Amino acid sequence: MLAPEFAYLNGRIVRWDDARVHVFSPLAKYGIGVFEGIRGYWNENVQQLYLFRLAEHLERYAFSQKAMRFDQPISSDKLIEALIHLCRANAFRTTVHIRMMAFIDGLGELVAKGPVGTAITALPRGATRQSVEGASAQISSWMRMPDNVMPARIKCNANYHNARLAMMQAQLDGYDIAFLLNSRGKLAEAPAMCIFMVRDGQLITPSGTSDILESITRQTVIHLAREYLGVDTVERDVDRTELILAQEVFYCGTGAEITPVTSIDRMAVGSGQPGAITQQLIEIYLAIATGTNTAHGAWRTPVF
Repeated sequence: MLAPEFAYLNGRIVRWDDARVHVFSPLAKYGIGVFEGIRGYWNENVQQLYLFRLAEHLERYAFSQKAMRFDQPISSDKLIEALIHLCRANAFRTTVHIRMMAFIDGLGELVAKGPVGTAITALPRGATRQSVEGASAQISSWMRMPDNVMPARIKCNANYHNARLAMMQAQLDGYDIAFLLNSRGKLAEAPAMCIFMVRDGQLITPSGTSDILESITRQTVIHLAREYLGVDTVERDVDRTELILAQEVFYCGTGAEITPVTSIDRMAVGSGQPGAITQQLIEIYLAIATGTNTAHGAWRTPVF
């Protein structure tokens, strides 16, 4: 991974290697931070970098800080200014993945609410092999944490230890991705991704009360499937064995975009190839995000 020249830390654009936090900070000691992953999509035809659904990401970012009882956060206007300044400073002419983080700085202990630091990093990130060919999934033996233990709808750093353990197990066992069940034995999500399946032409995804992150990409998929394919999405509990019966399965997230799943626990999903509905959604999603389809202009924030 090649680092860019600049990052943003606490009100300043700094050299990448100077974006540092003390080892005694609550962030380092306890993982007390919240973050957003944001995509910037490069449109070669108009020479523009578009930040996708920035307003929605900032809204969830503010909610996460409120739920974690952080002191007064930095305003959205200042964050947008900082983010655009950072992308311009790095002169990105490619699709990027951005990580915006609020964290507890200073020398506080476990219940510290401030001072609140802000860091933003952005790195070039293109399509993965799995997004083109499809991914293999394992139903994890790790359980997705329930809302009354570590609320999944808060995008906080510490939550991702749960995802990390499941993902490491899956990869060591020879799979690309893990699927986690919740405390009721129902499908929850993949590490940092939401899951959809297609059964008899119906799009189905675990509900918002299934211990999932309330994903912005998930909302986008639901909207685009209805608008462009005439397919409504059913949000409900999903049993483990339903995944075996599904004709198509995919996962989605800001980083993963929309990625087909071609096998689960070494059993083929459908034909074992990316499905037709999944492929259509990928094309529609990327066209909207990059601006080659000019619909939903409010979802794209230009950088240059």
